[in-house]
Amino acid sequence: MLPAALVERFAKDLDAIAAPSFRLGLAISGGPDSLALLALAAAARPNTVEAATVDHGLRSEAAAEAAMVAALCDQISVPHATLNVRWRDPPATAIQERARRERYRLLGYWAEEQGLDAIVTGHHADDQAETLLMRLARGAGVRGLAGMRPHSVVPGAQVRLLRPLLTWRRSELEQVCATRQLTPADDPSNNDERFERVRIRKALAETDWLNPSAVARSASHLADADLGLDWAMRREWSQSVRESRGGITYRPGDAPAEIRRRIVARALRRLATEGDAESRGAEFDHLLEALAEGRAATLRGVRCQGGREWHFSAAAPRRT
Repeated sequence: MLPAALVERFAKDLDAIAAPSFRLGLAISGGPDSLALLALAAAARPNTVEAATVDHGLRSEAAAEAAMVAALCDQISVPHATLNVRWRDPPATAIQERARRERYRLLGYWAEEQGLDAIVTGHHADDQAETLLMRLARGAGVRGLAGMRPHSVVPGAQVRLLRPLLTWRRSELEQVCATRQLTPADDPSNNDERFERVRIRKALAETDWLNPSAVARSASHLADADLGLDWAMRREWSQSVRESRGGITYRPGDAPAEIRRRIVARALRRLATEGDAESRGAEFDHLLEALAEGRAATLRGVRCQGGREWHFSAAAPRRT
C-alpha cells in the first residue's frame, strides 16, 4: 500500500486538471515514472482508469515489458491493452521523434475507441527541466520555453493529454515504485548519449548548481506568461485586424515585436495551404523581417506584404 499522504498529493494534482468523472487512459511503458503513475492513479481513482503500453517494435525486450505491465495491471484490476506499432520502414534516423509520433497516434486512437476522456502520462519535473534546456539550446521563444503543459491535446487527435506529475521529481517516483515493490523495466535508450535528451539529463545530473525543480517552476511561470501574451494578442487582433474574403489585413502600429509575431502566426494558421501551419524557425524570422521592412514574402502558401498595413492572402498557385 502507498502512504495516504502520497495518494492525497497525487489526487490533488490530478483533480486540478481532470474532473472526478473522467475516464482516464494511462500511458504505461514499464519504466519507473509510468509504473509510479499506474500505482498512484489506481489508488486515487479506482475503477476509472485503464492502461495501455505501446510496443514500438524497435527493441527485442519491448514485448516482454508490455507483458509485465499487463500482468501488473491484472493484479490491481486495471484494464490493459498493448498497442503495436507497424512500421512500413523502421526508422534509422530521428528515432525518438518518430517513435513519439507513432506512440501518440496509437494512444489517441485507443482513447477514442475506448471512450476515454483523456490520456495521462508520467512526465515529471526532471523531464520538464530537460525539455526547457533542450529548447533553450535551440533559441526557443516564450512558448517553447514554457515546456510541457499540465493539460494539452494528444498530437494528431482530439483527446485531452494530462500530465499530473510535473511537480514530482524522478527520485520521488522511483521511491513510489520501491514502496510498492515494483521492478521497472530498463530501457537502454535512456542511457544512449546519441540522443539529445540523454545528454541533457547527464549534464543536469553532473551539475550541482542547477535545480531541476526550480527549472521546472520557471517553465510553469513561462507558461503563465505565454497565456498572458496570447490574451494581449487576441485583444490586438480584435482592434487592429480586418478579415475579408480577400484575406487578412493588420495595422501593426506600435505593437511589441512578440505581439506582431503572434498576429502573423495566427494569420498564417488561418490561411496556410502548404506544409505545417505552425510557423517557427528561421523561415518565420525572415518573413517577419520582410514585413517590418515593407517587403513581400510567401510562406505556407500565403503571400505576405509589409508596409504601413500588412496584408495576407492566398499565394498564386505554383507552376509545375
